[in-house]
Amino acid sequence: MQRCHWVNQDPLYHHYHDTEWGVPSKNPDYLFEMLILESFQAGLSWWTVLQKRERLRQRLCNFNPTRLAKFTDAEINDCLQDSGIIRHLGKLQAARHNAKCWLKLADPVDFIWSITQHEARIHHYQTAQEVPTQTPESRHLSSHLKREGFKYLGPTTCQAYLQAVGVFMDHTTDCFRYHELLKG
Repeated sequence: MQRCHWVNQDPLYHHYHDTEWGVPSKNPDYLFEMLILESFQAGLSWWTVLQKRERLRQRLCNFNPTRLAKFTDAEINDCLQDSGIIRHLGKLQAARHNAKCWLKLADPVDFIWSITQHEARIHHYQTAQEVPTQTPESRHLSSHLKREGFKYLGPTTCQAYLQAVGVFMDHTTDCFRYHELLKG
């Protein structure tokens, strides 16, 4: 079975790619979780984040923005002792900060999906080399997020985010998921 070039052979990665990546979501809880996870990816591989996702979920209040916004410095310092997560003070502080910013958005789903006028964009890339690391939309989203106070969400991170939550369908045409998602 042909998958996108970035997927390794681990069953966890297969499951993520085959069931989650690129599937359009307008679920605010999922959109927030992925925003936080993508911010943790900065400077790391997605594989690293994916391996630590469950433990991050446990430590970061199941990515509940209301609870995460109230995270104390002591809770952040406690997280820094947990080797099961990505132990980066700035990213942990940004997760708390970004939760506060998320809660201030009038409609987070509308905020994210307005980048493409609320429609998933289906791209028809044939090779991995064609898939951009940034687009005008990801730069626009990054700029809007920064204006709202968000951190660790530059244009490349926003591009990965838009792909992950299905705003962009960027499975390459040789990937079996491209054909499944194209059919709807």
